[in-house]
Amino acid sequence: MAKKRSGGGLSRTQQAAKFLGVSVLSGAVLAGIALPAAGALGLAAKGTVEGFDTIPANLKRPPLSERTTILDSAGGKIATVFSRDRTVVPLKDISPYMQKAIVAIEDNRFYEHGAIDLKGILRALNRNVQAGGTAQGASTLTQQYVKNVFVEEAGDDPDKVAEATQQTLGRKIRELKYAIQVEEELGKKKILENYLNITFFGQQAYGVEAASQRYFSKPAKDLKLEEAAMLAGLVQSPTRYDPVNDSAEATKRRNIVIQRMADIRQISPAEAARAKATPLKLKVSKAKNGCITAVSGAGFFCDYVRAVFLSDPIYGKSREERAKIWNQGGLTVRTTLDPKAQESAQASIKDHVYQSDKVATAVTLVEPGTGKILAMGQSRPYGFGPNETQINYSVDKQMGGSNFGFPTGSTFKPFLAAAALEQGRPPTQVYSSPYQMPYPERVTTCSGKPWVNAANEKLENEDESEVGPYALREAMGKSVNTYFVQMLQDIGMCPVRQLSDKIGLVQGNGGKIPEVPSSLTLGSTGVSPLRMASSYAAFANRGTYCTPIAIEAITGRGGKAFPVPKTSCSLAMAEQTADTINTLLRGVVDSGTGKEAGLKNGRDNAGKTGTTDARKNAWFVGYTPNLSGAVWVGSPSQQVEMENITIGGQYQQKVYGGQVPGPIWKDAMTGALEGKDSPQFNSVHIPEDNKDKNRPGGDNKPPGGNPGGGNGTPGGGNGNPGGGNGKPGGGNGNPGGGNGNWPDILGGDWP
Repeated sequence: MAKKRSGGGLSRTQQAAKFLGVSVLSGAVLAGIALPAAGALGLAAKGTVEGFDTIPANLKRPPLSERTTILDSAGGKIATVFSRDRTVVPLKDISPYMQKAIVAIEDNRFYEHGAIDLKGILRALNRNVQAGGTAQGASTLTQQYVKNVFVEEAGDDPDKVAEATQQTLGRKIRELKYAIQVEEELGKKKILENYLNITFFGQQAYGVEAASQRYFSKPAKDLKLEEAAMLAGLVQSPTRYDPVNDSAEATKRRNIVIQRMADIRQISPAEAARAKATPLKLKVSKAKNGCITAVSGAGFFCDYVRAVFLSDPIYGKSREERAKIWNQGGLTVRTTLDPKAQESAQASIKDHVYQSDKVATAVTLVEPGTGKILAMGQSRPYGFGPNETQINYSVDKQMGGSNFGFPTGSTFKPFLAAAALEQGRPPTQVYSSPYQMPYPERVTTCSGKPWVNAANEKLENEDESEVGPYALREAMGKSVNTYFVQMLQDIGMCPVRQLSDKIGLVQGNGGKIPEVPSSLTLGSTGVSPLRMASSYAAFANRGTYCTPIAIEAITGRGGKAFPVPKTSCSLAMAEQTADTINTLLRGVVDSGTGKEAGLKNGRDNAGKTGTTDARKNAWFVGYTPNLSGAVWVGSPSQQVEMENITIGGQYQQKVYGGQVPGPIWKDAMTGALEGKDSPQFNSVHIPEDNKDKNRPGGDNKPPGGNPGGGNGTPGGGNGNPGGGNGKPGGGNGNPGGGNGNWPDILGGDWP
């Protein structure tokens, strides 16, 4: 607190304040005459005034940050996201009571003075000198608006916010000059409108519209006298007068505002008395911010939409530029999410895998031919609590997913078969397919340097009865490991790698699928469900792959349309190849390992099961001509072996791809496709093999060892390419080669 000097003179601070008042009165400030140098007032160079004329003439008014609304494809709200909960409204949509109340309590001479209230300054100066400190302020509404512009521009940077609100003479002088500019440019009504839209009203509500919705669950245009007075009273101290936490203090402050309105004849004494006697009658609506509030389990899709915006150069050259646009908000984002498909997927998830289970599931549905993501959900909700996570198991690491995706098991085999068909192998191709065999000594690669089985690694089929020769149809239906390794030896790894590139298939970390036999036959490499659903959609779309998309339209302030990323479709394989794969995989759901997943009511469908080393992952990826879906079940940390385990309240001795993921897929697809057309695949005649079609085999039957053979490891062997030592992947049990254990799938603590 400032004190008088001995001898009765004013202190240095009081002298400065008095000088400011005299300067204003004499018109010095209005005339633009420089104030005394900073040293004369004992002020630092920055944040104070060196000269009135040195202050930039134009106040930059950034767009006010608002909420962004994310919608599904039918226009239903998924979630609202914001850095500041604000909805900008014109003055005509703000109750006249609110306009009168804020003027009465904050600046009752607002319509009588210019940017600076000379009478107010002198009154405050005299009061403060008498009090020996700051007892009363003299900022006009225009000056307060200018200060709020500085605060808004500072965003969430604490240092900038502190600078924008610091109590210095320099800041006050800047406000004075900019207030003059604002008064000249905007006029009183626009200043009042801007002020009411920028001001903070507590409880995360910025602007009067958000405040009205927060405290009274109604638009600002419908505010009554007593409600408007309460909101106006909050501006001075939103925390002190918070009606949610201290209704008595809020009522007292509200009544002060009402009395002030009566004193300046904005309302009658009778109106004031009635309003004062009215209880607060709050109807609080809690702020719902962020993807954590998304409906129908769409939190991860919501977060994926944000990730798409922040990563796509179409919205800005740098990530920082894109983040600024996103944080400013005011956007309406219409997405590809189909509400019926999303509800069906989430209902299936809840029916089959519980949030508290040791393992989790993720489901993604994609529309062939458009790339539209129609559903995305998982059993562990978006959040921060027990059995919740912010890691999206359906997508790549770059988009908020796990570090590496999840090993796909035998769901990779159709890609190998498609590559072989593209290389001219017939759909009746036969290989000897013994129960056990060594990996090939050498397999060609794209680089020209062959992969070499230096350690003489071996692999086995799942059951000893699986002994060839097999043709492709039966080998696919029963998922015979040795058949597909012989196929890879026949065509080499490069055609498979090239097809993988064409259908957008990459590892969860964004890297290409490694040229290692276990990766290109038995699916030891981690891939995300979104990638698998999109790649299988190329089969459904008769060989044409379309990149996945999540956003259909974005509009900003004033209805401004933003560009949106479009799907890119390209022919990845011949139509005949895709038709042949569809015919082969139709057999998987008709009578093979995916029989439990087959759709009913005559709807044509196809798919493939997959189970990985030690049953740490189980998959079903399948499709109809108009919908493709991928389901993964497993331990996000890859630490749980799915044997003698309870999932969704059902005991499972051993988990197989067609057993747990298959029914999830079936239920999700059935609901999503309800009421939709039921097109048929273009069938290809593939002659039947004469061998017994009921021989045991494949991923989906209990007898025998673990899928992949070889001491329970995919691809066999003891840890070199093809897995081994209980770890999926390439050399010494790692994906794609190298040494050590399966890498940290998720990063950080396991969710």
